[in-house]
Amino acid sequence: MAERLDPYISLRNPAFRWYVAALVAMTLGTQIQATVVGWQVYALTKDPLALGLVGLAEALPFISAALFAGHVADRHNRKTLAMYSTALQVLCAGALLMITLSPSVLAGGREWPIFAVVFVSGIARSFLQPARTAISAEIVPREQYANAIAWRSSMWEASAVLGPALGGVLYGFASARLAYTVEAVLCALGLLGLGMMAYTPRVREIVAGEESIWQNLTVGIRFLFTQKELLGAQVLDLFSVLFGGAVALLPIFAAERLHVGPQGLGVLRAAPAAGAVLMSVVIAHRTLRKAGPKLFLCVAGFGLCWIFFALSRSFWLSLGLLVISGMLDNVSVVIRSTLLTVRTPEHMLGRVSAVNQIFIGSSNEIGSFESGVMARLLGVVRSIVVGGVATLAVVGVTAWRVPALRKLDELS
Repeated sequence: MAERLDPYISLRNPAFRWYVAALVAMTLGTQIQATVVGWQVYALTKDPLALGLVGLAEALPFISAALFAGHVADRHNRKTLAMYSTALQVLCAGALLMITLSPSVLAGGREWPIFAVVFVSGIARSFLQPARTAISAEIVPREQYANAIAWRSSMWEASAVLGPALGGVLYGFASARLAYTVEAVLCALGLLGLGMMAYTPRVREIVAGEESIWQNLTVGIRFLFTQKELLGAQVLDLFSVLFGGAVALLPIFAAERLHVGPQGLGVLRAAPAAGAVLMSVVIAHRTLRKAGPKLFLCVAGFGLCWIFFALSRSFWLSLGLLVISGMLDNVSVVIRSTLLTVRTPEHMLGRVSAVNQIFIGSSNEIGSFESGVMARLLGVVRSIVVGGVATLAVVGVTAWRVPALRKLDELS
């Protein structure tokens, strides 16, 4: 009851505030990177497939290292692991800055140096995510998990609103050099925030039967298959974003369909996160009931938003549809994250979070690659419409095959 009566209870925790500050700074930096890299690569190649390859370059290391990263997060100091990963992201930002300061590196349309840095950035994110997710469950009491997740999501989404817009403005009105400089500074501030966060590592039990490294690597997968509602939510999110979302193609819409340039691209990339911020603040102040039915309705609405976005030629209509898509997607994020945190034993959080990031990486980064391939084969508009229809089909199949998720009420 205390959590419901005090919507700001987790924010009164100093360790959680430093955690959120680090999260905000890192998210701003990485969102700036994503926006500027996308525009740079498209400017060099004029090829939608190249935008998909950017997502693939980050997804391959991100997903490949995920299980091992979860194992490390459950066996070592999570704060130290998060700090090392953040430091590597700072170096990636510096590398992108150095590449941009040397025009000859990208001469002749050579984009592979950017892909190489994005690849290393994917490794950094792979180790950062399970450690950071598990830390958030250690620094707040269990009864505050839902509240902390709502605020964590809200702060992340707020940063994801400002980050792309800031990246677009810096690139459009100044230069990529300034954008990457700002990214490096923000990632360094994220590292500082983690260093300031009070954190005492807990002694985590080693369960019998998990002694070998292979058993440790796969325990998150085995646990997930015992949780029907959580697995259903993961699968629903995976395929809906994989087919329905097309964020990687936004540079094409900004340049050729809506004619709004890099500044407009930053606004378009920020729009889904703006909607998610609004929704996450609402959720933080309310108890989410009938979570299962709401999840299915929101994912179906998400697919419809992208279908209408693909058909739109109005910047403002497109912007509004992206905002609504972000609001609907945030419901899925909060439900999935809360289920994962509440239902996973603390000593397994790193490994189960790693499996979760495989789903997220598959849907976001592999989804970017899928969007680029489909756009090359079918055309940009037709590929997004087909993806939206596929999302609606995924909703129907999941609702049929996972009745436990369809009937889910309160997340606790």
